[in-house]
Amino acid sequence: MIERALWEPLPPELQASEKIVRPSMTYLQDAWRRFRKNPTAMFGLVLVVVIVLLALIGPAVSTHSYWEQDLDRTNEFPGAEYVFGTDNLGRDLFVRVMTGGRISLLISFIATFVSCAIGVVYGGFAGYAGGRVDNAMMRVVDIIWTIPLMLYAILLMVWLGTGLHNILIAITLVYWVNMARIVRGQVMNLKEQEFVLAALVQGASTWRILTRHLIPNSMGPILVTATMMIPGAVFTESFLSFIGLGISAPLASWGSLCSDALGALRPHPYQLFFPAIFICATMLGFNFVGDGMRDALDPRLRK
Repeated sequence: MIERALWEPLPPELQASEKIVRPSMTYLQDAWRRFRKNPTAMFGLVLVVVIVLLALIGPAVSTHSYWEQDLDRTNEFPGAEYVFGTDNLGRDLFVRVMTGGRISLLISFIATFVSCAIGVVYGGFAGYAGGRVDNAMMRVVDIIWTIPLMLYAILLMVWLGTGLHNILIAITLVYWVNMARIVRGQVMNLKEQEFVLAALVQGASTWRILTRHLIPNSMGPILVTATMMIPGAVFTESFLSFIGLGISAPLASWGSLCSDALGALRPHPYQLFFPAIFICATMLGFNFVGDGMRDALDPRLRK
């Protein structure tokens, strides 16, 4: 027989101990909470946002235009009128650096997005198929991986020629292999889980299992890898433009601006300093954000 004392309400002090103080949070809400508590990650996020905003609105608020030349004011040092100084044709370096940032960031974002899409599909299918299909597909990745990706990009640019579209193609064709390896490993770990077997028993197709179950459960590593790929794409584009294989005149990117300033490095070092510091700051900011996302999205670090 059940004792009556078991049905009596708890005293107030015991009721307080059972109170749920912390509200329930979704996975993304908890990840954002932990990301905000990481000062390095927040510094990187603020740095990236500032650089993107400068690239977007900087030329619009300047009193000078991208094409404006003043041969009477060539190679002026930074001052009140020309914040970053002028180049050898009297053009405002601030507007040119901000406009070059638009091109560099645009190339990096598009190339990263397309590379991630290719890598996710390729690696996901290889990991789920397994066996001989996986071996054949990953041997292709291994062959590409054995040679530095920068060398592939240089060879492709020599073959395709300079230009905005060609540099997008060159970066996209070689930067998907790292994403493919990571997604393959994640899919191989997840494909034997019960929810995947349940979907398979219900008759779900391979594409549905990949897109509805495996890839969504791998979004943490995918997002972290994509964030880390952006600074790599920025550096690749800048390097290719610096050696003359990337963006060509009249367009300019951070890399081509550094290349143009190299000849006047000693008398006018500021012409190289400003585009170079934006390249470094962008890469640093995205690396900080990537590290913070890796820590925030790891459920093993949840407290």
